[in-house]
Amino acid sequence: MTQGRARRGSVRRLPAFAFPAVLALLVLVVPLVGLIVRAPWGDLGAELAAPEVRQALVLSITTSLWATALAILFGVPLAWVLARLEFRGRALLRALIVLPMVLPPVVGGVALLLAFGRRGLIGQWLDQAFGITLPFTTTAVVIAELFVAMPFLIIAVEAALRSSERGYEEAAATLGAGRWLVFRRVTLPLIAPSLGAGAALCWARALGEFGATITFAGNLPGTTQTMPLAVYLALQSRPEGAIVLSLVLLAVSLGVLVLLRDRWFAAA
Repeated sequence: MTQGRARRGSVRRLPAFAFPAVLALLVLVVPLVGLIVRAPWGDLGAELAAPEVRQALVLSITTSLWATALAILFGVPLAWVLARLEFRGRALLRALIVLPMVLPPVVGGVALLLAFGRRGLIGQWLDQAFGITLPFTTTAVVIAELFVAMPFLIIAVEAALRSSERGYEEAAATLGAGRWLVFRRVTLPLIAPSLGAGAALCWARALGEFGATITFAGNLPGTTQTMPLAVYLALQSRPEGAIVLSLVLLAVSLGVLVLLRDRWFAAA
């Protein structure tokens, strides 16, 4: 009786939430629908074949893959340190690692300039000692994408390491396996699904990076002009090209969400 009364009460309360829920849905979905409806589907092939679009696509895919590979190379060990070692300041270190996820992208670009620019903390040493200048190069694009995207991978891997069963690692160590062998043959297979999910999120975020890239690397066609930057430039002269590039980025983002849906909504 009580359950039936509670159910009827929840039904009566539903209309109060229906209107703001519909508004939220409109805000989230209508822009995407508008992008799809207004897309020049008949000219899609020609737009994708345009030299500037092809350049931006190739550069974006290349730099984002490099950023993802570097994120795996450096991010997995850092995630292991955060998950497995106890030390003072770990909470502060984790906060600093997560900060690029919420930091305004332009601020991230300014920070990169102050660190790796010709007068930056590290950049001036690179320039004086090796003659290496990073800003406004393709390498700068990779660094900017790595800066904003690597936290996604670190968070996913750290969570997997914290929740994984350490008994298997301890058993392997007891049998005489070294630390590297245990990590390679036991730990990595255990966290592989989370590592894959983190890498996918990292790649999608790197592919869509705009603010830090344009601030630190500039917008040079063929050198630093990635797809988001090409969208921004094309809106001023070739709206059709901007829409096509936006569709590509939308398809990539949607594909990543579809691939990760089982991991994100398993508890739902």
